[in-house]
Amino acid sequence: MQQSYYRTMPFSLKKLIVGQPIASDRAAQERLSKKKALAIFSSDALSSTAYATEEILRVLVPAVAMVQYAHWSVPIAICIVGLLWILILSYRQTITAYPNGGGAYSVSKENLGTRLGLVAGAALIIDYILTVAVSVAAGAAAVTSAFPSMLEHGVLIANIAIIVLMLINLRGIRESGNIFAVPTYIFVFSLLTLFAFLFIAPSPNAVKSTYSLFPHAGEDISWWIIFVAFASGCTALTGVEAISNGVQAFKKPEQENAKKTLVLMGCILAVLFFGITYFANTFSIVPKDTETVVSQLARLSGSNILYYIIQAATAGILFLAANTSFNGFPQVASLLADDRFLPRQFASRGDRLVFSNAIVGLGFISMFLVWLFNANVHHLIPLYAIGVFLSFSLAQAGMVKHWLKTKEHGWQKGIVINIIGLIATAVVLVIIVATKFTHGGFLVVFMIPLLVFEFQRIKRHYLIVGDQLRIEGPPPAVDMPASHHVIVPVSGIHRGVIEALHYARSISGDITACYIDITPRITQRIAAEWERYGMGIPLKILASPYRSVIKPLLDFVEEECLRVPDGMITVIIPEFVTAKWWQNLLHNQTAIVIKAALAFKPRVVVTSVRYHLSKG
Repeated sequence: MQQSYYRTMPFSLKKLIVGQPIASDRAAQERLSKKKALAIFSSDALSSTAYATEEILRVLVPAVAMVQYAHWSVPIAICIVGLLWILILSYRQTITAYPNGGGAYSVSKENLGTRLGLVAGAALIIDYILTVAVSVAAGAAAVTSAFPSMLEHGVLIANIAIIVLMLINLRGIRESGNIFAVPTYIFVFSLLTLFAFLFIAPSPNAVKSTYSLFPHAGEDISWWIIFVAFASGCTALTGVEAISNGVQAFKKPEQENAKKTLVLMGCILAVLFFGITYFANTFSIVPKDTETVVSQLARLSGSNILYYIIQAATAGILFLAANTSFNGFPQVASLLADDRFLPRQFASRGDRLVFSNAIVGLGFISMFLVWLFNANVHHLIPLYAIGVFLSFSLAQAGMVKHWLKTKEHGWQKGIVINIIGLIATAVVLVIIVATKFTHGGFLVVFMIPLLVFEFQRIKRHYLIVGDQLRIEGPPPAVDMPASHHVIVPVSGIHRGVIEALHYARSISGDITACYIDITPRITQRIAAEWERYGMGIPLKILASPYRSVIKPLLDFVEEECLRVPDGMITVIIPEFVTAKWWQNLLHNQTAIVIKAALAFKPRVVVTSVRYHLSKG
C-alpha cells in the first residue's frame, strides 16, 4: 500500500512546526484564563506606552535638547488617560451587548448598516496590519538603543520577529498565551520598579527639569501644536478594543472575565503611560534618533542590570504586541469571509483551531510594510491612529443605535456612556485626520474606501457564482449504468456536482458519493438535499474531527482499494471554472490538493469534470 499522504515529508515538517492537529471538540479547552488573556489581548495597548510619550515629545520639542514646550506633555497625558477610561467604560457596554465578540465590525453592521460595517471592518484590518508593523519596528528600536552597533539591522530584526510570532500563533491560542505571559508581566513590573526608584531615590546623575510640571496659563504656544501632540499621543489607546473582539476566547463566564480583564488592562495602561510621561518631564528627557525615551529613563536608574531588564522587557512586549493583531485580525477576517466580503479561505480554521490563512497573510503584509518604511516608527505612526479612532467612533455610534433599538435593562446608563464615547472619539478622529493627513494619513483615508469597494466586488462575485450554480426544477434524469467503480467527492450540491454525477453514470453503475463532515449543521442540510438531487447514488458521510478534507477522503479511497483489490477506481472531482482568472483566487483550491494526494495511489484514476461559469 502506498504511503499515506499525511505521512509524507511536507506534512511531517508542518507537524514539527505547528504541532499535532487539535480536534474540534477540544475548542473549549483552548480558552484562556484572565491571566493569560491579559497577556495576549493587552500586549498591544500596554506596549504602546513605550512610544506614545516619545511621539508627544517629538511634536512639543522643536529640536533635540530644547524643552521649551515639553512640560505640556503632562496635561496632554492626563487628557489621554481620561479618554482611555471613556473607552474602557464604553467597551464594557459592548461586551455586555455582544458576548460573541466581533467588535466594531459586528456592532456597526448590525446597527448602522452593511456599508458602515464594511468601513469599520476596513479600518480594523488596516489597524491590525499597522499594529504589527509599528510594534515590531518599535521593538527593533529598543534593541538598537541598547546595542547601537545593530542600528543598520533594524528591518531584519523586525521581520525576524514577525516570522517568529507568525509561527507561534500557528500553534494555537493557548500555547501562544503560555509563551507571551512572561514578557508582558516582566515589562509591567520592571517599569513599576523603575518608577519607584525614580520617585524615591532618583539617580544622582539625573538633572531635574527647571520647568514647572504644568504649563503657565499665559504661555505662548500654538493650539495646533497641542492638537498635533495630543493626536500623536493617542497611539497609547491602540488595542483597547481587542478584548471586546475576543470575548469567546475567555473561559466561562466569558463576559464577566472579559470585563474584569478590560478594567485591569485600563488601570495598568494608565499608570504606565502617565508614569513615563511624568518622569520624562521631570528629568527633561527629549527624543533622540538613536535612543528611545524609555531607554533614557532606564539609564537614570544607574543600574546596568535594571536597565537591560527594562530594555529586554520593552523589546519583548513590543514584539509581542503584534500578537494582539495575530488574534484580532483573523477574527475580523473570518467574520468578513463568513459574510462573503473576503475570500472564504479566511473563514476556515487550520489544524490547531486557528485561522491559519489569515495569520500567514497578516505576517507577509506586515513584513512588506516594515521593509517599505525601513522599520521607522515615526514614519509609520501617522498612518496608525486614523483607522483606530474611526473604528472606535463607529462602534460607539452602533452601540447608541443598539440601546435605542432594544431598550434592554439598564439601557439609559449604557446610552449615556456610549454617547460620551462617541463624542470623544469623533472629536479625536477629526483632530487626528486634520493633523496627520499631510504626514501620511491620507494613505489610510484613501485605503479605507478602496477596501470597502473590494469587499463589495468580492461579495458580488460570490452572489453571481451562487446564482449560476443554484439547482432549480425537477430532479435530474437517471442514465443507464455501466460497469466501473467510481467515487465522487462533493463539497455541496450545485450544477457542477450534477454534471459530475451525470458523467459518473455514463461510465459506471457502481458509484459512491462522499461528503466530509466538518460542520454538522451543513452536513444535515446536504444529506437532506441529496435525497432529491442525488440521482439515487448513495452518499457516504465521512467524519473529520480535525476539519481535514484530504485525510478522510484518502482513507476512504484506501478502503475502496481494499474492497476492489483487482479493479481500477475512478475518482471524479467536480470543479467549476470562473469567468476570469483572478476570480479563482477567491475560491478554495481543494481540487488541486486532492489530485496531488491521489497521485500517490496505485490503481486510482483521477478525473475532473469542470462546470464553466459565464460571468463573475
